[in-house]
Amino acid sequence: MLTEFNSIPATEAEQGIVSDLVRTLGPISFTLQPTADRIPTIWIDRDIVHAVLRHLRDGATRRFQMLYDLTAIDERQRVHRDGLPKSDFTLVYHLVSFERNDDVRVKVPLAEGALEVQSIADIWPNANWYEREVWDMFGIGFAGHPTLFRILTPPTWTGHPLRKDYIARATEMGPYILTEEKERAEQEALRFNPEAWGMKRHSENSDFMFLNLGPNHPSVHGVFRIILQLEGEEIVDAVPEIGFHHRGAEKMAERQSWHTYIPYTDRIDYLGGVMNNFPYVMAVERLAGIEVPSRAQMIRIMLAELFRIASHLVFYGTMSQDVGQLSPVFYMFSDRERVFQIIEAICGFRMHPAWFRIGGVAADLPQGWDRMIRDYLGYQSKRLDEYDKLVMRNRLFKARTIGVGAYTLEEALDWGVTGPGLRACGLGWDYRRPAPLFRIRPARVRHSDLPQRRLLRPRGGPYRGNPPEPAHHPPVPR
Repeated sequence: MLTEFNSIPATEAEQGIVSDLVRTLGPISFTLQPTADRIPTIWIDRDIVHAVLRHLRDGATRRFQMLYDLTAIDERQRVHRDGLPKSDFTLVYHLVSFERNDDVRVKVPLAEGALEVQSIADIWPNANWYEREVWDMFGIGFAGHPTLFRILTPPTWTGHPLRKDYIARATEMGPYILTEEKERAEQEALRFNPEAWGMKRHSENSDFMFLNLGPNHPSVHGVFRIILQLEGEEIVDAVPEIGFHHRGAEKMAERQSWHTYIPYTDRIDYLGGVMNNFPYVMAVERLAGIEVPSRAQMIRIMLAELFRIASHLVFYGTMSQDVGQLSPVFYMFSDRERVFQIIEAICGFRMHPAWFRIGGVAADLPQGWDRMIRDYLGYQSKRLDEYDKLVMRNRLFKARTIGVGAYTLEEALDWGVTGPGLRACGLGWDYRRPAPLFRIRPARVRHSDLPQRRLLRPRGGPYRGNPPEPAHHPPVPR
C-alpha cells in the first residue's frame, strides 16, 4: 500500500521506485515524504529493510550502486509529525545511482523499545563502519553485523552521545578523576582481542604475532593504528582503528542558532576552511528557499577552490614525505602560505575564517583581489610542473607507489569511494556537475593506484587541464 504524505501526489521517480519494489516484493506498505531537496524519500518497515535495499542495488530497474550515507535521527522530541509514521529513532539510508544521476532516501521508523534492524554490511561493505557509528552514537543495533563495536568513542564510553537526552556541555558532567584503577581499566580496554574480530592466534605451522602499527603521521589526531596479524614477516590480515574522533559537532548545534553555528563547521576538516561552511549554508538555504545572488555564488566557489588548493598542497607534500622525500613538503607549505595570504586579504582570517553566510558571504571582495589571484595562478602553475618532475617522475617514488592501493571500479562503488578516488577508476563523475552546482568537465583515468589518484588532485582537480565554465559571469573587479 502506498501512502502519500498529506495527499501530495508522488513524483514520477517515487512512483517508479515504489512500483518496481511492489512488482518484486509484493504488496508492502510505503509512505512517501516530500522534501525540500526533492530527493525521493520512502518510509518502510524495519522488517523489510534488507530485502528492499538488496533489490534497489541489484534488481531494480533504476539500480542504486552506492550506499552514499547511513545515519540516524533521534525524533523523540519532534513536534510536527503530520502524515509521517510514528518514530522514536529514524534510520536514514541514502543511495546513489551513477547510471541515472538519481538519489533515493530510505527511512526506517524505530520504536525506543525495539532499536534493531538487520545489517546490510553483506550488501555494501562500507555499511560496516556506518552501522558501527550509528550504534556508537545512537544505540541502534544491527543484527548480523560481524563486529558491532564502538568506532568514534573509546570502548569504555558510557551512553550514546547524539541522543537528545545526552549531556551537551562538559560543565554538566562531574569532575574527571583518573584513578590508577581506572587508568588500568582504560589500558586493558585497548588490548587487541583477535577472537572478537574473527581472527585466529595460531595456524597449523606457527603462532601469529599481532603488531600495533602507528600512529603513521604526527598530524593524525587520535591514536590511529593498524593492528597487523603477522606470520613471520608476512602480513596475513589487518584491522584499522581510526581513533576516537567524536567531537560533538552535531551536539553543539543543538545550542546554537542557524547563524552562530557557522564557525563550528570550519573545524570539521581543519584544512578545508570555508569548504566546510559550504554544505551547511547550502542546506539551510535550500530548506528556507533562499536564493543566493550570482556574485556571491562565484565568490564562494573561488574561496572554496583556494582552500582546496591549500589542502591538496598539504596532502601532496606529506605524501611525498611519507615515501621518503623531504624537500617537497617544505616547497609546498611555502606555496600554501601564498594561498593563505590571499585568503587573509579577502576574509581577514587564514585557516578558519567562517566567512560564508546564510544567503551569501560576509563581505564583497576587496580592491586588488583579481591581481592577487592572477599572480598566484601564474606562479603556482609553473611550480606544479616542477613538482611533477620532482615527485611523480622520481624513480624511487614510482617504485614505492605504482600498483599500491589499487582497486577496481566495482570495489570503489561497494566501499563508497567518491571524488578523485572514484574518478581514478575511470568513472567520469564529479557531483558538482550533475547536481548541478557548477559547470565543469570531470577528468578521469583508468587505473586507480596511488599515483593515478594523485594526478586528479592538485593539477586543476576535476578540470582536466581546462578552467571551469562558470554558471554565472565572474565578479567584476572593484
